[in-house]
Amino acid sequence: MRNILVLLSFSMLIYSQIKAQVPAPLPVKHSSVLILGGIAHLGDGRVLENSAIGFKDGYLNLVQDQMKGRVAVTAYDTVIRLNGQHVYPGFILPNTTLGVTEIDALRQTRDFKDVGMFNPNLRTATSINMDSEVMYTVRSNGVLVSQATPRGGMVSGTSSIYQMNGWNWEDALLKTDDGVHVYWPSRFSAGGPWYHKKNYEMKENQDSLLNELESFFRDALAYSGLADMPVNLRLEAMKGVFDGSQKLFVHANLAYDILRIILFKKEFEIPNLVIVGGYEAYKIPDQLRESNIPIVLRRVHSLPLKTQDDIHLPYKLPAMLYEMGIPFCLDMSGDMEAMNGRNLPFLAGEAVGYGLPYEEAVKAITGSTAQILGIANRVGILATGKEATLIISSGDALDMRTNDITMAWIKGQPLNLTNHQRELYEKYKKRYEGTNTE
Repeated sequence: MRNILVLLSFSMLIYSQIKAQVPAPLPVKHSSVLILGGIAHLGDGRVLENSAIGFKDGYLNLVQDQMKGRVAVTAYDTVIRLNGQHVYPGFILPNTTLGVTEIDALRQTRDFKDVGMFNPNLRTATSINMDSEVMYTVRSNGVLVSQATPRGGMVSGTSSIYQMNGWNWEDALLKTDDGVHVYWPSRFSAGGPWYHKKNYEMKENQDSLLNELESFFRDALAYSGLADMPVNLRLEAMKGVFDGSQKLFVHANLAYDILRIILFKKEFEIPNLVIVGGYEAYKIPDQLRESNIPIVLRRVHSLPLKTQDDIHLPYKLPAMLYEMGIPFCLDMSGDMEAMNGRNLPFLAGEAVGYGLPYEEAVKAITGSTAQILGIANRVGILATGKEATLIISSGDALDMRTNDITMAWIKGQPLNLTNHQRELYEKYKKRYEGTNTE
């Protein structure tokens, strides 16, 4: 009987996968598009209240205020008139397992983690699943670019950045092997259940773990400076960290640990280091500015890490870092991070409610993220010469009450914004139209 139930369950799973197909990339029907009358949030802190935005062959060739110059409408084969709707660069989601996991409860669908403590050669690039149903629910809320990030161990692997459109991972990749990720062994550990504020206790094994990490980095640094060495895949994957072609993303939250990371950066002369998490970065702003270290800030929608912290501190952190002049962007990692990636714009909206200027909040999920990830030459800002990766929302995209993404493009290619959740909504909406459900 048990075998029959297992077989039936498996058959139902296969059937559901066959029925629920993800949308295929749409063909480019218009080589040139002009968008008029939108409120354009440029992603660099500026806004155009009555904008003219044009793109051709996948690249922006016009970004201006309509009142400050004549617009050659006839130069474009398609004109979209918005009448006050909002235009944004495509939102960028850093530090996420979106695209390399599908069902968190099934190990077979988790392609972001391997066994062992030191795996810089573990690459997420070839694991990105462009047939992910979860990805298309996230894309429909304006998140068009994502950094597929490895997890586990101390040196967990190498991330890659991709755009959420394409037939396969090769089509989607925006930047391959952008950085190596280190999960810093903290001096303190937090106890208690998730719904309580945390009481931090000193860990006794941090020094031994740091000794292992430093030993690995010394070996990698020595290997990077030698020629004609037998190939070591782990050490080979670290070369870009030392020559500056790759970033080193170090995951840490507490001020004590971040100070040690700053010393670590100096000791190994690492050109491009980024702190991921950065909960207590506000305590050491001078050191961070002096070391030129930006922050990928932990999820705003979360509880404080320490018992004595203000309950609203996570909401206030973006405004605090902005006032201190520390470069930062917003992160959505944590519980159910893949599916929750669609809520990225609402994190920015929450930060606005706690003091962050609106255009700076837009920047924290567009231009600043692109700058920190090293892709600002291509996306993140609405400017001539950049790729035409942008979205249109009929209302404020950072406000869950008015957010409504109506159109989107990745490198000038229009996107089908449907997904299985919207299909189910429309299905049951029709079923119950005209029915009094009170």
